[in-house]
Amino acid sequence: MAEMILRKYHGLGNDYLVYDPNRNEAALTETQIALLCRRNVGVGADGILYGPFFDGEKIMLRIFNPDGSEAEKSGNGIRIFSRYLRDAGYVKDCSYELYTKAGKTGVTFLDDEGTMMCVDMGTAKFAAKEIPALGFGEEIVGESIFFCDNFYNATCVSMGNPNCVLLLEEISAKKALQLGPYVENSRYFPNRINMQLMHVLDRKNIEIEIYERGAGYTYASGTGACAAAAAAHRLGLVEDTLEVHMQGGNLQVRFDGEGHIFMTGPVVYIGKITVAENFFA
Repeated sequence: MAEMILRKYHGLGNDYLVYDPNRNEAALTETQIALLCRRNVGVGADGILYGPFFDGEKIMLRIFNPDGSEAEKSGNGIRIFSRYLRDAGYVKDCSYELYTKAGKTGVTFLDDEGTMMCVDMGTAKFAAKEIPALGFGEEIVGESIFFCDNFYNATCVSMGNPNCVLLLEEISAKKALQLGPYVENSRYFPNRINMQLMHVLDRKNIEIEIYERGAGYTYASGTGACAAAAAAHRLGLVEDTLEVHMQGGNLQVRFDGEGHIFMTGPVVYIGKITVAENFFA
């Protein structure tokens, strides 16, 4: 295999590798993706952004978790990939549309360099069949569900990917690491699920701890922030515009009058990485 060129970025500490198939010779396998993402023996990342692919004027992206499984959507990943598209000269306009497994996402750059952007994350869906979740009624909002050691106030949200938001009086990374594997792999969720532990600070601020399927504990998540904000908004606990506080930093989330959720946040470019020809040998 020839040398492989990757670009690395992070959004609030949630780091991704961009693999551009138009500028590399080989196609990545699931095993290779998992190896590249391993922090001690590979490059290290919370996932791989694989693209762009083109269908006419459509720009498409595939998103892979660090275990090699494919994700439907990633809010931080979409921001990071949008920054790459701007850096690489694929996108020059101030706004464009990107397609993932979850469908179309609108992105607007808020500066010329693409370091800050606003993403239309679409609408939150609470129906059990959208998650999917088994054994529940039509929606899962403020349900008491047993995980691991106790009953928790749970709201399940699809942001194009599945999320389970647990409302708590106190949250911590330790609690997320303890509870996350049980929620992710619960029998209720046949496709596994992302978990957010949420504490409402006031009507304009929430804080969350995140455990993502296929990735584990993460410092930040765009879809996770929007899912938690959507849960808090549906429960009547927050205003239409709020800050979501995470270990890696904050994202602004705004709800418009038509139910769309807009996420605003930064992206940082880390650098170009050349992977040795014999790395996968």
